[in-house]
Amino acid sequence: MAETHSNRENGTPKDPTNTREITEERLAEKGTRLTREDLAEVEDRLRLRAAVVYEIIRQEGEEELARDPVRLWWSGVAAGLSIGFSIVAEGLLHSYLPDASWRPLIENLGYSVGFLIVILARQQLFTENTLTAVLPVVGTPKLLTFKRTVRLWSIVFLANMTGTLIFAYGLSTGVFFPDAAQEAFREIAHHMMEIPSPDMFWRGIIAGWIIATLVWLLPSAEANPVGVIVVLTYLIALCDLTHVIAGSVEAFMLAFEGAISWSQAVFGFLVPTLAGNIVGGSALFAILAYAQVREEI
Repeated sequence: MAETHSNRENGTPKDPTNTREITEERLAEKGTRLTREDLAEVEDRLRLRAAVVYEIIRQEGEEELARDPVRLWWSGVAAGLSIGFSIVAEGLLHSYLPDASWRPLIENLGYSVGFLIVILARQQLFTENTLTAVLPVVGTPKLLTFKRTVRLWSIVFLANMTGTLIFAYGLSTGVFFPDAAQEAFREIAHHMMEIPSPDMFWRGIIAGWIIATLVWLLPSAEANPVGVIVVLTYLIALCDLTHVIAGSVEAFMLAFEGAISWSQAVFGFLVPTLAGNIVGGSALFAILAYAQVREEI
């Protein structure tokens, strides 16, 4: 009797067979004969729409803008230290590989190591924030949001620079790595500093675009974020593009050693590369990302 009562709705007994037929009719109206379980699996495997990716990154940007400044600072210092392992890994590969025409194809893979540490450890990297922190400003251009973005950028950039200065000084002492590796670090750094300052800017635009692309792809690459990070950052190294945080380790190391002047490190590398990264990651990518989804959000 209890079972009969539990199967009643508005005084009419439920027929499991009839319920299944109704469900199948509703699914048929959607143009498919798949079961509800099949459709759920389809939903899980669908690629995220651009508007969904935009909203994920925008909300991450809102969270970053609201973070405590002290936590931002220490996370940024950690990122500056961690990114130094890009030149370490690249230099070690350079020193151990034979001097052959194909060596750059392998050694440049080391450049991805620092980015893997920073991104997977969720540390604050300035060039990532050029996209995540800008999307809230582009979407809702309010004075308060703009001020919070400037505050975030300032804290993270100065923290990153502090971390890279510490790491560069450690490299310049020559006490942590073998002589062959130290020589490789210098060779890689000198190669970067041979790039003319105007080219630093133009190459920085492309590097900023690639990092923004990396940030854009990560929400869709949860199953394999390592592959996305490695491929895109490897491309930066292989193309001799300029990244303001990773490259500052190399420039500062040479300045600590006296191989270049601090003026050359700052105005020959830091300033033009910083401007290029901001233009590529914010002015171009962020605005175009917003333009493609603004009708959907």
